[in-house]
Amino acid sequence: MRILRIETRSRAELVDVTARVREAVRASGVEDGLCVLYVPHTTAGICVNECADPDVARDILAALGRLVPDSGDYRHEEGNADAHVKAALVGSSLQLLVEKGMPKLGRWQGIFFCEFDGPRGGRELWLRVLQV
Repeated sequence: MRILRIETRSRAELVDVTARVREAVRASGVEDGLCVLYVPHTTAGICVNECADPDVARDILAALGRLVPDSGDYRHEEGNADAHVKAALVGSSLQLLVEKGMPKLGRWQGIFFCEFDGPRGGRELWLRVLQV
């Protein structure tokens, strides 16, 4: 397993990790298989979405902010209940096909680490490439 360390700068942000995941898959030596990505944090997640236009990431964060506002009728008292809910909605894992040593993504797709309780240093993205 490989661990990619992620530094975030904002309370909520989508960090494009596509290039780092591609490099880790390439370095694995697996030509055809499966790349499993897992975020071991309860206030962060991972997703695939358009990476060509940065407004898409901003729109996703804005929509999640409207759906799950920072403050609300939350019982969790640490002040980050919204971050837990957003992470649950986005999800903590992905599986990507690997072909010819590269993760298979659509033309406009990228891989995003989704921070909902930042800024934080030392976030992790766990990655394992499996031969199929």
